[in-house]
Amino acid sequence: QVQLVESGGGLVQSGGSLRLSCAASGRTFRTYAMGWFRQAPGKEREFVAAISASGTSTYYAPFVRGRFTISRDNAKTTVYLQMNGLKPDDTALYYCAVGISAMAVPFPNEYKYWGQGTQVTVSS
Repeated sequence: QVQLVESGGGLVQSGGSLRLSCAASGRTFRTYAMGWFRQAPGKEREFVAAISASGTSTYYAPFVRGRFTISRDNAKTTVYLQMNGLKPDDTALYYCAVGISAMAVPFPNEYKYWGQGTQVTVSS
């Protein structure tokens, strides 16, 4: 069983930045890919970014490419999401998740453990 705890969310003005963190328990962290997803009120959960187990491969949703950066520190069992150029449309509850393999993929059913989420609100 892996437990995930997200942090770093908050209220920011349009154009601002936030850095989300996701701390994972468990000794197998470095074996699996990690992903970030988000869900806005009234909308389905959507993929944001993923990173392979080794950290050498990343995958981004088109709407965040060039603005968000995913990274991981396997020694600290933590994955990060640096978010720059935030827009009101980025307002959502952001979740991190542990993949079922080492590959960075965008599909929610390829992730097996999920955190509780951290709220990001971007004002215009």
